[in-house]
Amino acid sequence: MKNSKINKPIDILLVEDNPGDVRLAKEALKDSKLLNNIYTVADGVEAMAFLRKQGKYADKPNPDLILLDLNLPKKDGREVLADIKNDEDLKRIPVVILTISSAEEDVLKAYNLHANCFITKPIDLNQFIKVVKAIEDFWLSIVKLPPRPKGINIEEKIKSSIIRKE
Repeated sequence: MKNSKINKPIDILLVEDNPGDVRLAKEALKDSKLLNNIYTVADGVEAMAFLRKQGKYADKPNPDLILLDLNLPKKDGREVLADIKNDEDLKRIPVVILTISSAEEDVLKAYNLHANCFITKPIDLNQFIKVVKAIEDFWLSIVKLPPRPKGINIEEKIKSSIIRKE
């Protein structure tokens, strides 16, 4: 597998308006066994611009995984999730809701909008880092994801990233 032509990192879009949570998530993923690029946007409007490759995001890749907060400025995470899951080109990207909310209403609405999972952010720093690492382990090492657009197979991308990181 070392001779694989696909040696690209995993692309993660983090949609989060709290700079502290952004820093923690980046820190948790920095020491990952997988190569990854973490792209961050701080509101729902920017998230959709990134995903639709508009303006300054025209050259950004389609993410392999989206980590989405619900409580965002300009356009909240519920609206972003609905837009993603109603878009033929975006709907297969796994969306992990990572939010401070544990309200049953938010959980139900997220799943009704086809979120792939719902995780309440722990307040404790060490627990937050453990949660981000668990998300990475599950979604990028265990789960079989759909093939990427343009013929890039996510499984090959993940395997080659692990080999390059070692």
